[in-house]
Amino acid sequence: MEVSNALKRKRYDDDNHMEAEVDLSLLEAVEKSQNTVELLDLRTLKKLVLSFERRLKENIEARLKYPDQPERFADSEVELHEELEKLKILAGAPELYPELVNLNAIPSILNLLSHDNTDIAIDVVHLLEDLTDEDVLEDNDEPARILVDSLIENNVLELLVQNLQRLSDKDPDEMSAIYNTLASIENMIEVKPTVAELVCERTKLLRWLLGKIKVREFDSNKQYASEILAILLQNSTANQKRLGQMNGVDVVLQAVAMYKSKDPKTSDEEEMLENLFDCLCCLLMPLENKERFVKAEGVELMIIIMKQKKSAYASAIRALDFSMTKYPPACERFVDVLGLKTAFAAFMGKASISLFIPISKKNKKERYQEELEERLVSLIASLFGGILRGSRRERLLSKFVENECEKIDRLMELYIRYSDRVTAETQRLEQLELDDLEMDEEEKYNRKLESGLYTLQVVDILRIGRQWSIAVGGEQRSVRGKGGALAEKKEEKKRVSNSLMEEEEKKRRKKQKHMVYWDAEEETKEE
Repeated sequence: MEVSNALKRKRYDDDNHMEAEVDLSLLEAVEKSQNTVELLDLRTLKKLVLSFERRLKENIEARLKYPDQPERFADSEVELHEELEKLKILAGAPELYPELVNLNAIPSILNLLSHDNTDIAIDVVHLLEDLTDEDVLEDNDEPARILVDSLIENNVLELLVQNLQRLSDKDPDEMSAIYNTLASIENMIEVKPTVAELVCERTKLLRWLLGKIKVREFDSNKQYASEILAILLQNSTANQKRLGQMNGVDVVLQAVAMYKSKDPKTSDEEEMLENLFDCLCCLLMPLENKERFVKAEGVELMIIIMKQKKSAYASAIRALDFSMTKYPPACERFVDVLGLKTAFAAFMGKASISLFIPISKKNKKERYQEELEERLVSLIASLFGGILRGSRRERLLSKFVENECEKIDRLMELYIRYSDRVTAETQRLEQLELDDLEMDEEEKYNRKLESGLYTLQVVDILRIGRQWSIAVGGEQRSVRGKGGALAEKKEEKKRVSNSLMEEEEKKRRKKQKHMVYWDAEEETKEE
């Protein structure tokens, strides 16, 4: 830190000196430098790289010659800092990135990430973030790929994470460098998705991220850490399993538990909470992590969050749905800890969502309600799929016959509503075809999913299976007697079903024309 302080003092002295001697010649020099930026070409790039290499060499020599006298090499580090600042103009010409790689400047730049002076390392972090910025790389796919490949080959991931571990949130400059380090990693993943697994294999980034989200105090870097963790997990089974082995399920549960009885104070904190639940849901994809979730009493925590009716309400339902999908032990635990009462109260819509809807979704109340219904229907379907017999099964079935079978009414209400929506969307898509607007089968299917097809399919599975009709004793007669009261709804249902059957017939006629898309759609439906 003595070297760092010396460099900062030097900057301060230089700034005062410059302010004292501002004149026309200085303004002319600035103007010329701006013109240079506008005329950035290969020749200018070579000059920049050559000047940088010269200053780097001088700094290395000065440090070797005067290792215990920081004031003797402070000037060279100020000059090195200035050269790194100049290199930032390359972000304005990403087409020159291949030439930057060919000039072999990347290894020299990256080696400075381990420089004894953290200020120099921070300069490199800011430079990398500028060079890999998403807006800069837009429409420059090939130069971006060449740059990122070179960075990876020269151990940028290892060097960035090593430097990350020596930075502190207590220093504003270092806090900014932490943010830019995470941004650089995200930018490289955007260009080359395989970086998501590479950075977890080669570095201790996952462990650093876990340590960051465990901190109780909220700040922008904790929010960004949760976002990066979600990105690393979302499409990588290897990363999901790796984090599970690092006690990641328990750590994420501890992080979300901070909000079991309170709401986030700001929209940024709310976004962080959503990121944490995204991480939890990704973690619950591998079977072994579902087991860890149950052992860590994750089911109980999610039920507590639902009962508190805070902004994490819908996210807790989503996590429960992920945990119980194709995993009977989670379903059994859910019934054992009296989760049915809480789940079916939500299914009936007895709680006003305005009490717990997140700040960011206040203007999307209808869409939020639909997502909630979709998750609850999926959760109930998972319960039926995971609990096949015994007293737990009877307790689940009995929920559909209590209070004059109100839950069957609710199920039919959802079925009719979503059937109408899907039918309307189907008709709209057919009209587009008549208007000669091309749309392949896959895109049509995605449009129907957006209109509620998935929820309709899950509700239909529950309806057709008549899960409630095998209830025991007098309760079965109560369900059968409900048929008369539902006669009118059944007529409506029949009309919609016929419409859906006609749609399927049209699809079969188009099977030969859309064979590739048809096969993909059928596989998705079977799943």
